[in-house]
Amino acid sequence: MASAASAMPLSGQGASAPMYVDTQHDDLCHDAQVDYYGCKLATASSDRTVKVFNISETAYELSATLQGHEGPVWQVAWSHPKYGVILASCGFDGAVLIHRETRPRDWILLHAARNLHESSINGIEFCPHEYGLVIAGASSDGRVSILTHQSDNSWAVEYIQDNPLGVNAVSWAPHGAYFDETAEEGAKEFPRLVTGGCDNRIRFWIQQENGQWQEDSSAPVSKELSHSDWVRDVAWAPSLLPNVNIVASCSEDRKVIIWTQNGRYAEWKPTLLHTFDAPVWRVSWSVTGHMLAVSSGDNDVTLWKSGIDGVWHQVEHFEEPLPSE
Repeated sequence: MASAASAMPLSGQGASAPMYVDTQHDDLCHDAQVDYYGCKLATASSDRTVKVFNISETAYELSATLQGHEGPVWQVAWSHPKYGVILASCGFDGAVLIHRETRPRDWILLHAARNLHESSINGIEFCPHEYGLVIAGASSDGRVSILTHQSDNSWAVEYIQDNPLGVNAVSWAPHGAYFDETAEEGAKEFPRLVTGGCDNRIRFWIQQENGQWQEDSSAPVSKELSHSDWVRDVAWAPSLLPNVNIVASCSEDRKVIIWTQNGRYAEWKPTLLHTFDAPVWRVSWSVTGHMLAVSSGDNDVTLWKSGIDGVWHQVEHFEEPLPSE
């Protein structure tokens, strides 16, 4: 299952230049995720495999090729290192595969959730580690699955019925994003997440005390600005202050919208970040939550930062090189 390659220098000139990794996939690469420590890179491809690389500032080496999916692999996600080196993947086959590295370059299949959905699983993400080893999957069948690791090493499954047109993306609220001043000391805050769907909407969900999930009706979503095409990705920003939350969403309508909530029960208010020249596929926050990376269909990756006045500015611009003839 694992194959090794000698360390290759990263291409790119200088410390500030973008660096490129030859993934060695036989088809399109759809996702790339760096682990918690920034030492491992996982990639997902239409060739039905996931590749894992050991990376440093100056070199990379192929550590493993993980197989098992029966169709294109759309996305990968790393767990928090509290649970070990665990990597999940999802794909067109409606399955979530969870692998663990038991020792360097030796990976085992920890769990195979096959037939988890009736159609493609388009996005996955592990929840904050404070809530346990839990992963959410967004599917074209209109549901979001919640896989929870149990004490007997089994995995429980729950479903959120989102929208019948399909769900493309899911993102968890950070632990500590909310604080109830009226609650007793030590009162539990339940997990929350946001989804983006083919109905052009984002939705916020919260787990109830009985374990069931329901749409969060305590904080309405403003309709003064919205997407007019499929929402392709959503990303909940790292929490800087309790009850002050920010979510980014991107769409095939070429827009990125920043949703801001100032107060536990306050309305989510939208701000247009930018209208791009092509559909926007992915949004991703920096670890501190001060910077947003945006990946669009014109081979561009741009970085954005909010000023003191709340206005967003582009701070860096990377353009993907076109493949050589």
